[in-house]
Amino acid sequence: MMRRLSGWGRWPVVESEWLAPARREDARAALAATEGVVARGNGRAYGDAAIGARATLSARGLDRMIAFDAATGLLTLEAGVLLSDVVDAFGPRGFFPVVVPGTRLVTIGGAIAADVHGKNHHRDGGFGDHLVSLVLATASGDVLTCSREENAELFAATVGGMGLTGTILEATIRLRRVETGWIRQTTVVAQDLAAAIATLDGADATTYSVAWIDCVARGAALGRSLVFLGEHATRADLDGSAARNPFPPIPAPRLAVPIDAPGFALAHWSVAAFNEAYFRLGARKAGAPFTVAAGPYFFPLDGVGDWNRIYGRRGFVQHQCVLPTATGPAALAEMLDRIAARGDASFLAVLKKLGRANGLLSFPLEGWTLALDFPVTPGLLDFLEELDAIVVKAGGRLYLAKDARQSRATFEAGYGAAVDRFRALRRSLDPTGRVASRQSLRLGL
Repeated sequence: MMRRLSGWGRWPVVESEWLAPARREDARAALAATEGVVARGNGRAYGDAAIGARATLSARGLDRMIAFDAATGLLTLEAGVLLSDVVDAFGPRGFFPVVVPGTRLVTIGGAIAADVHGKNHHRDGGFGDHLVSLVLATASGDVLTCSREENAELFAATVGGMGLTGTILEATIRLRRVETGWIRQTTVVAQDLAAAIATLDGADATTYSVAWIDCVARGAALGRSLVFLGEHATRADLDGSAARNPFPPIPAPRLAVPIDAPGFALAHWSVAAFNEAYFRLGARKAGAPFTVAAGPYFFPLDGVGDWNRIYGRRGFVQHQCVLPTATGPAALAEMLDRIAARGDASFLAVLKKLGRANGLLSFPLEGWTLALDFPVTPGLLDFLEELDAIVVKAGGRLYLAKDARQSRATFEAGYGAAVDRFRALRRSLDPTGRVASRQSLRLGL
């Protein structure tokens, strides 16, 4: 069966054969019998990483939880289980994933393949840092258990390897104990980029930190931000209705975008008006800590169904880079100035501090990551190449899970010697290149 597929950005859209195994053995057999195939979770990679060169293998049928040890917090489950299933099942029991990205609607296999990171990377690392082991089906039909002790090189290549080492069938991850399902949040107003960086830099002891940046502000206000700091709330932190409901369920989206939004919805004036209102509203909450449910704190956009339709029928591209600590501030200032001058970035602009990488092709490095969405418009790809050049010059790189269009040269400059090591491992596992995505063909992986 053929399907038209895209990533969450809805660009590009391509035809692919669709394979949907319901059992692990079926997934292993389909992988071994198909050329130009890659596994796909819930389709939340933004670009073409989860679209096969010829065929795409859905992992959503592998959706069973297998075992849980409350004494250690170790959970074994199949790769197609959604992170939302884990949060819903174990949150009320006092457990929460150590690392979550900005959406809970990703599969466990996808979280491993992208080595997703959250608001706590500066302290706790990425998803792969809390992965104990995985079971991998390779292109040859072999099924291998991988960990830091067993098939360690393959383990490191699979974490952040975007599904190119094979199909993840099963994983054992570590959950953390929490007293409640609430977050104790503090909002800090940063009047410019330097203040935002200083605030994040000074929050190393805080578990969660992230900044929303007004990407249309210029001049003295360039990079003005709201910085959100958070800790898991204890029972003693709660009062009123929160104390009566210490583990609030995360509700289904109350709103949805029913149609593709028209172009004027993201015009410069509308984004500027939204950003001004959002900044003022956030500034009113600055100062004293307050409690917020974990759902809206970690996954704010999950509250809006099909929010990617806001960008219109042509879709959007996210540009997420990471820049080293030393060169990052100057590069960020140059990027934000160019973005504000162009005037078509969206209201979704996020700055975080990252620590070291985990997997061979994991995205993070010690420094600053900036993520922005851009609707697909004439001239956008040329403009993004300008931003890429700033990133490369600063010694940074782009996130493969968000990538839909970076060049092979940009990729190789950003990931350096790890690219050759990854290619060599791929050749030893899959000499004929049976596992292949649209992204891997574009980047020469």
